[in-house]
Amino acid sequence: MQYKTFNHPQQTFINLTILPQSIKENMVMTEQPSSPSINKWTYAFIITLTILIVNTGIFTIAYLNIQNQLSTIQETLTDQNQQLQDLQQQFDILDYINQTSLLPWPEIYNQIKHSIVLIQTETSLGSGFIYDSEGHIITNYHVVEDANTIQVTFLDGNVTMANPIGKDPYSDLAVIKVNGVTNLQPVVLGNSSALTVGEPVAAIGNPFGLSGTVTAGIVSALGRELEAPGGYIIIDVIQIDAAINPGNSGGPLVNLKGQVVGVNTAIISGSGTFAGVGFAIPSDTIKREINDLITKSTYEHPWIGISGMDIDLAIADYIELEKPQGVLIIDVVPGSPADDAGLQGGTKSVIIGGREILVGGDVIVGIDYQPVRTLNDLVVYIERNKRPKEEVTLTIIRDGQQLNIDLILGARP
Repeated sequence: MQYKTFNHPQQTFINLTILPQSIKENMVMTEQPSSPSINKWTYAFIITLTILIVNTGIFTIAYLNIQNQLSTIQETLTDQNQQLQDLQQQFDILDYINQTSLLPWPEIYNQIKHSIVLIQTETSLGSGFIYDSEGHIITNYHVVEDANTIQVTFLDGNVTMANPIGKDPYSDLAVIKVNGVTNLQPVVLGNSSALTVGEPVAAIGNPFGLSGTVTAGIVSALGRELEAPGGYIIIDVIQIDAAINPGNSGGPLVNLKGQVVGVNTAIISGSGTFAGVGFAIPSDTIKREINDLITKSTYEHPWIGISGMDIDLAIADYIELEKPQGVLIIDVVPGSPADDAGLQGGTKSVIIGGREILVGGDVIVGIDYQPVRTLNDLVVYIERNKRPKEEVTLTIIRDGQQLNIDLILGARP
């Protein structure tokens, strides 16, 4: 774009009245000299400044227009990106459903019903499910705990006797075996670690001896604990609201793929019948133990050899800990791995928050350089990751000092 300027030549306007000569002569001496002309550099400055002002205005207008256009484009792109994200989420859901091959409950039941058995002993009635084609059946330890004879009934009415193969009271699991039975249909074990709270599940078993009963619900919670013999705990327990009752013990908990993700085990109820809170031993525990139960008749749990309690605010304040976390060692079992490693138990009984507590022992705050907040953290770590005769490094606090102590795990006596 070109800009033109128009300059008008300076003009002198003279009065055209004709005067007498004498007057003109007299006026010559009194005539004022004309004003000097404006400097040419001043003109150049004014012209340049004008051009700059005009150009700045034009640039500003153009810049604002471009900014408005960019804002419009960005808003459009944002809307389109959101639409793409929504479509991607819908695609992911459809892809998940396709990959997981979720089945309706009737189809799941028909797929697994011949794998479920009714177990009867002299004193108990429970359920179980076929693990392999060799006749191994998984159930709860408490179903066959003191049995001299074990009778197994299949869905088709076939009845046979079973032999105990392996037992683990610390996980409430047992394996029995039937012989001479053909066309056995083993279950498929899923991954209980993949379960999510709210996921649909079904309990299949023989409540009150009613064979082949299915009840459906959801996973209510994960990582629960159940009490085991000797004051130990069963870890990673699945809480469900699918109805289970006496006779369901040992039966499978099934997901929407028809996979067994747990063993129905216990309920909490004031009446002895189901009240909406049931528990199942996770399938990951079965996978961890099943080979030893079949080949060695038992499963050895890793063992440190201490009794302890969680550190709460009151205890932390009394023993001057910065944070209310860790495990206070109350007692060390003589001759245990903890004793061999030099861990120390309590030395003085005091009242803290209305409770009598033995203090003065070591406080465990870490294992293999991972934090330990509670006794459950400690037990879960060694159960999931360690076996007897393997080494761990415990981080402890003793007399206000942090120490690392190596310890060789033993087996629970």
